[in-house]
Amino acid sequence: MINPQVRVRFAPSPTGYLHVGGLRTALYNFLFARKNNGKFVLRIEDTDRNRFVEGAVENLIAALKWAGLQYDEGPDISGPYGPYMQSQRLEIYHKYAQELISQGKAYYCFCTPERLEALREEQQRMKLPQAKYDKHCLHLSPKEIEENLNRNISKVIRLNVEPNKKIEFDDVIREHVEFDSNNVDDQVLIKSDGYPTYHLANVVDDHLMQITHVIRGEEWLSSTPKHVLLYDAFGWERPVFAHLPLLLNPDRSKLSKRQGDVAVEDYRDKGYLKEALINFVALLGWNAGDDKEFYYIDELIEKFSLERVNKAGAVFDLQKLNWLNAEHLRKKTDDEILEMLKKEIENSEYKSANLSDEKLLLIIQAMKERVTFVRDFIYSCKYFFEAPTDYEQKAIEKNWKEDTSLHLLRLKDEFEKLTNPSKEDYEQVLTQVAEELNVGKGKLIHPLRLAVSGQSTGPGMFDLLYILGKDEVIKRIKTAIEKIKALIK
Repeated sequence: MINPQVRVRFAPSPTGYLHVGGLRTALYNFLFARKNNGKFVLRIEDTDRNRFVEGAVENLIAALKWAGLQYDEGPDISGPYGPYMQSQRLEIYHKYAQELISQGKAYYCFCTPERLEALREEQQRMKLPQAKYDKHCLHLSPKEIEENLNRNISKVIRLNVEPNKKIEFDDVIREHVEFDSNNVDDQVLIKSDGYPTYHLANVVDDHLMQITHVIRGEEWLSSTPKHVLLYDAFGWERPVFAHLPLLLNPDRSKLSKRQGDVAVEDYRDKGYLKEALINFVALLGWNAGDDKEFYYIDELIEKFSLERVNKAGAVFDLQKLNWLNAEHLRKKTDDEILEMLKKEIENSEYKSANLSDEKLLLIIQAMKERVTFVRDFIYSCKYFFEAPTDYEQKAIEKNWKEDTSLHLLRLKDEFEKLTNPSKEDYEQVLTQVAEELNVGKGKLIHPLRLAVSGQSTGPGMFDLLYILGKDEVIKRIKTAIEKIKALIK
């Protein structure tokens, strides 16, 4: 009887980084566990030593913890079912493989790589739909097997798949699924290096760790009949299966590194907020049945269900991720953004700019509706950190007329008369000067913005002046008049 408490696992291979598809699998397992007061287990499936990457386990753990997906049991958290690294559980897999051999449900295979390759080539010549092992070693006599074992001949252990059998299972997302056992190979359970294959280790561990629901990507659906056969061979109760839809590029091809970033670490390093990435990934194949798209993790836990996961592949839309990042950033308090911005500045070319918290908060308030990333509070408005060294050419052509320099000098003179000016003071002066010159305010605002920022767009004009301060504004007006005059001669 499977444990009545919900227990799910995320079981990645340590091959270098956490793929966003892996993050989604981990997230759905996490949400399902939390929704059902269950346990979320991290298990590292490191039995393929050829693909093992040094440091990958630490990277996986760091990425999950950065994303806020705290597991209850794992390689660095003791639990009743550990250890949680498959390479530390080899004796367990050998014990169960031997159990299957003793029951005639598995057998030793001593075939050489050369024989297996010749078999594969022959089957290809015969245009068979797939290459399969021909059960040659299943028919060895006990004496031959014993002699081979005594001579220490290289061997594997294979599952004895019964032919002409219908393999059936139910999947929460795929519904009823059937396979023909004639299309299932006598899979290897223990490799010649003594390590188990994914299939044996996965099934044994899921059973021993009392996993109730196996939630994983669609790419594992074709492996599930092999797992079902193993559950049945051991006489174990199967877990509930749920296979998640593929993640796709906008052109509907499978999401891969060839077409862009796929590692969680890449998105973290580019400045995406964990809240935004989790929100975005949650919607890749799942919805709550309404039009809502903005979620915090607690809301996702409350609303999540496997029944609302779609069968169709989910398109990875970077524009939507960017939108969500901007929305999550705007929902943060100014003080929260301030702490993130100070860290960003510390790692930027402006770490010696020495702007006060008060000034940074003003920049945050002025730019909050205009940014997508925390770094945009620096690089979308560098004019707050340093005076412009060049000026937008199109804006010069459009807004810098023959009388512009005189207009700005007049503004400068009036600004100089102000004492500790407020935003309202700057606005009042500009309105007054426009009236005295008998020009529309736009004839002053556009070139003034260009003079102090070098750009034609940005936050409110008077916010900009107030944040820069009177002395800096006056200095920049003087510099711009000289430089732009030289440019248009």
